Amino acid sequence: MILKNYHTHTPRCHHAVGSERMYIEAAIAKGFQTLGFSDHVPWPFKDGFVSKIRMGMEDLDDYFDTLLRLREEYKDRIEILIGFEAEYFPSMFEELMGVLRNYPLDYLILGQHNVRDEAEGFYAGAPTEDPQRLIDYVDVTIEGIRTGVFSYVAHPDLIRFDYRGREELYRQEMGRLCVAAKECGIPLEVNFYGYTTKRNYPCGEFFRLASSLGSSFILGCDAHQPWLLAQPEEVSGLEEFLKRNQISYSQELELRKPV
Repeated sequence: MILKNYHTHTPRCHHAVGSERMYIEAAIAKGFQTLGFSDHVPWPFKDGFVSKIRMGMEDLDDYFDTLLRLREEYKDRIEILIGFEAEYFPSMFEELMGVLRNYPLDYLILGQHNVRDEAEGFYAGAPTEDPQRLIDYVDVTIEGIRTGVFSYVAHPDLIRFDYRGREELYRQEMGRLCVAAKECGIPLEVNFYGYTTKRNYPCGEFFRLASSLGSSFILGCDAHQPWLLAQPEEVSGLEEFLKRNQISYSQELELRKPV
């Protein structure tokens, strides 16, 4: 049983359902003592680009106001933390950090969905046989890790590189990511959402490598629906996956944020 989950979304990202209250009530019912909301961060995109997978900058006030109000309401029943799942987009990163410093942010988690940005880059979860895309994904994720503002790496194995016949290259590149995270004291997430929806992550090949390199791990529900706030034993086959890939985890987390 785990007592803390830091990876929870809201409908503002346009692909999650259920109110914040529904997630909180579901977490309490499942025995969680801490629930961290980490919806997809808004970015100050230029040239009129509008993302379909995240809130807009205009939603920030409502996001914090809603969660601060619920934090107070539920303070005697569960701890509510307010964070974001964010990429590292170098061209806009400092501008975003400047905006977020104006809010009572508890933490950030690094979820590198796009390389190097959403408007002009590529989606890391799309199938690819291009070694350069693997290298670029690892490079930008390491850059994000080394900023020092992220508390952990969400679905670090999101990159959907076909490593069959190229296992050495995969281990070399993803090993660089694991080593960088270890050096910076950043855990790697085993993602419930990817597991329950049968995506390419969590990937046994990656986690066997990460375990052999001494990485630290954390579990994340990545809840896009309230029912996804589940305990590991409730997710069919997950405990076997953890054991098979020698994953020892801790839900205790050093919360980092922009300073």
